[in-house]
Amino acid sequence: MKRIAVLTSGGDAPGMNAAIRAVVRTAGYHHMEVYGSERGYAGLIEGELKMLSRRSVSDTIQRGGTILKTARSEEFTTYEGRKKAAENLSDRGIEGLVVIGGDGSFRGANDLWKEFGVKVIGVPGTIDNDLGYTDRTIGFDTAVNTALSSINNLRDTMSSHDRVVIVQVMGRRSGEIALHAGLAGGAEVILVPEKPVDFDEVASILNRGKAVGKTSGIVVLAEGACPLEEAMKELKERTGLSFRSTVLGYIQRGGSPTMADRVLASRLGVKAVELLKENKGGLAVGVKGGAVVTLPIGEALAIPAFFDEELYEQAKILSL
Repeated sequence: MKRIAVLTSGGDAPGMNAAIRAVVRTAGYHHMEVYGSERGYAGLIEGELKMLSRRSVSDTIQRGGTILKTARSEEFTTYEGRKKAAENLSDRGIEGLVVIGGDGSFRGANDLWKEFGVKVIGVPGTIDNDLGYTDRTIGFDTAVNTALSSINNLRDTMSSHDRVVIVQVMGRRSGEIALHAGLAGGAEVILVPEKPVDFDEVASILNRGKAVGKTSGIVVLAEGACPLEEAMKELKERTGLSFRSTVLGYIQRGGSPTMADRVLASRLGVKAVELLKENKGGLAVGVKGGAVVTLPIGEALAIPAFFDEELYEQAKILSL
C-alpha cells in the first residue's frame, strides 16, 4: 500500500492531533503518502483531501481539537453518499483509510469496508470512553482531568458559602467521566446513566452529612443520568440545603491532551498504519490490559460499553 488517508469524525477529543501525527509520521517512515480529509466524512464526500507531510504535523502533539477539523455528515448516512466518498478515494489512488472517532464514526467506517471494500482502520477517539472493546479511548483521560480540576475549584467556593453544587459532566449515555472525576474529586454523590437515580437515597446521603455539620458538597451528574433541573428541584425539596449548579460542557472536549492520551494516540496511530501496510482493513485498534489489540470493527461495535461496577461501589464507600 503506497497511499492512505486519515480523517477525524464526530465530536473532537484531546489527542486526535497526536493520532494524526502518528499516522502521518509512521506512513512517512514506511514510504507511504498520506492525505487528510478535512471535516471528516463530509470532506471525503466533497473531495477535500490534502497531502500531509511530517512538517504538516509538527508542533501538534500538544494541541487539543483536530487540525483536520470534524463535522457530522447526513449525506454519509446514505448509500449514495458513501459511494461518492469511496469513489473519491479510488480516484486519487488512495488504498487505505484511518478513521479516528467514536461509535458513529466506526459504523460509517464499517459501511465503507463492507459495501465498497475500502480498507479502513478505526482508531477510538472520544471523551466518552464508551467503546467496550478497548479499555481506554483517546481523549477520555484529558476530559476527566479537566472535569476534576473544575471540581477542585468548585469545592473551594462551595465550602466558603456552605453550598452543595451539582456538577454536570459530559458522556452522553456513559457515566465514565462522572465516575472517575467524581471518585478522584471526592464527590459526595455520583449519578450515572448506568444506575437508576434514587433521589431519596441521594438526599439521605446529603442529610447524613448535614447532621454531622457538613454544609457543602459535590454531586457529580452525568448528562445522561437525569435532567439537571430535575435533580436540583428534587434535592432542594428533600434536604433544605443551598444548591448551585455548573454545567462543564464543551470545556471537557478541548485543552492540551494529557501524557496518557498522547501516548495512547501515538501507539494506536502507529498500529493503524502498520495494519494498512499489511494490506488489512475493516479492523479497529484499541488497548486491553496495556497491550494494543485489533479486531474486526463489526465485532468491536457489538461489545457493550463497560461500566466498572466495583469502582462505582468503592466510590460510594469512600463518599460516606
